[in-house]
Amino acid sequence: MAERIRLEGKVAVVTGAGRGLGRAYAEALAAAGAAVVVNDVDGDAAGEVMDRITSRGGNAAVVAAPVGSAEVADELVEAAVRAFGRLDVMVTNAGVLRDGVLWKMSDDAFDEVIRTHLRGTFTCGRAAAVRFREQGHGGRMILVGSPAGQHGNFGQTNYAAAKAGIVAFARTWSLELRRAEVTVNAIVPTAWTAMTASIPFYAPLSERVERGEPLPPQVRQAHALGMPEDCAPLAVWLASDAAAGVTGQAIGIGGDVLTLYSHPAEARVELREGGWTPEAVARAWQDRLAELAQTSGVVLPDLELV
Repeated sequence: MAERIRLEGKVAVVTGAGRGLGRAYAEALAAAGAAVVVNDVDGDAAGEVMDRITSRGGNAAVVAAPVGSAEVADELVEAAVRAFGRLDVMVTNAGVLRDGVLWKMSDDAFDEVIRTHLRGTFTCGRAAAVRFREQGHGGRMILVGSPAGQHGNFGQTNYAAAKAGIVAFARTWSLELRRAEVTVNAIVPTAWTAMTASIPFYAPLSERVERGEPLPPQVRQAHALGMPEDCAPLAVWLASDAAAGVTGQAIGIGGDVLTLYSHPAEARVELREGGWTPEAVARAWQDRLAELAQTSGVVLPDLELV
């Protein structure tokens, strides 16, 4: 198994790899033997990640550009081929946050998040699919979702919609690319990042993390929250030959927790011969469906630190 998870000879692109989760994915893929194209809108941050990889004996190149356009997506694939001869793995991690409740969210805030997350995943996925099919040796797409896309999250209309769409991409593309032996999966990471540190709920943890202390077991387990490096092993496994039969899945990881999300499915199906009236719908809801109604939002246990 260990040999099948090695990535020597493989080439990966990681978008948004200048810091946080993207950097963790890029460095872990390189440590497993892959050559990595490090993409970020911040060229200095991307260069630092490249230097960290090469200083450890790995191979890396940089493309400093914001994802979203077809031109940037094509350049990422071309950079991989130009520097390392091929493309085997596309990790679409790049993203931005522009939070706000619905009635206060501007068109620009909505469009920027959708352009980066959803369109950026689409254009990079399309460019990778074209290359994988041309090469004829299969490939791996690793798309990055979020719990917000699975459950919804207050103040994140744009982000939750984009992340839900990304999981739908994974399910759809897994069907379209199966014959080309390209697997497509969404990972749903939860990690301590600059975004997490800004959440008031987690303010008591900030000083601990800044001092370099590990997150307590309660947080790593009940909250599925660890450091970005805790999420990287899933990306390495999905990029490897060991995961060749895994496609169309949404898999969560964070702290000590690994999660397989279910596909949306009917909780109950009601049949009424001749069709439905509003009154019949009301009775069915009251008598049989209401008890199965599901809540929205990510629910976390209380944070009790000692």
